Amino acid sequence: MIKRHFAKSALMAAIVFGTVSQASAQQVASTDPAAVKAGTYKIEPYHTQVGFTLSHLGFSNFSGFFTGASGSLTIDPAHLSATNLDVTVPVQSVDTTVPKLDGELRSAQWFDADRFPSATFKSTRIVRTGANTANITGDLTLHGITRPITLKTRLVGSGTNPLDKMFTVGFEATGTIARSQFGVKQYVPLVGDTVTLTIAGAFELQQ
Repeated sequence: MIKRHFAKSALMAAIVFGTVSQASAQQVASTDPAAVKAGTYKIEPYHTQVGFTLSHLGFSNFSGFFTGASGSLTIDPAHLSATNLDVTVPVQSVDTTVPKLDGELRSAQWFDADRFPSATFKSTRIVRTGANTANITGDLTLHGITRPITLKTRLVGSGTNPLDKMFTVGFEATGTIARSQFGVKQYVPLVGDTVTLTIAGAFELQQ
């Protein structure tokens, strides 16, 4: 796994320093939904992030993210309604780039990561909204509370990774939640109750 991560990092470095053109890198993936292979996929955690943004006292929109996600995606482009998505995200991974704030967010006043170490999302319904977009509705469990949310999702691309030869598919998704509905009420309404989620998801075909 470390070797694979190093190889992917090497490719990114090659792109940045010009030894691999950006156009060549983009040709690896297809944006055509028909190119997505049916099957069961596993989350590729190194390139999967859950970002969040909320108002800080009305002065700024402050952001952070979670990493280290795990889970699976079962999909058949010809029968999109049968898609099943199951994701687990470790709450301890929260990162705002401010270490003191990260520690506060893990505490009992916020996410209470010791009691509720994971957030999960399990899809219950998917509706195609365009050629490469869909709304995914599911149950989000956060801070020990489960509520339905809908994620607006777009296919980014799919294809065989030239480094590890794994067939990979990537999506981006957005949605909003009211954190107080999940029992995370610290400083509401001074610190915003509405949280915007921005998700980058990468999945590797298993079978």
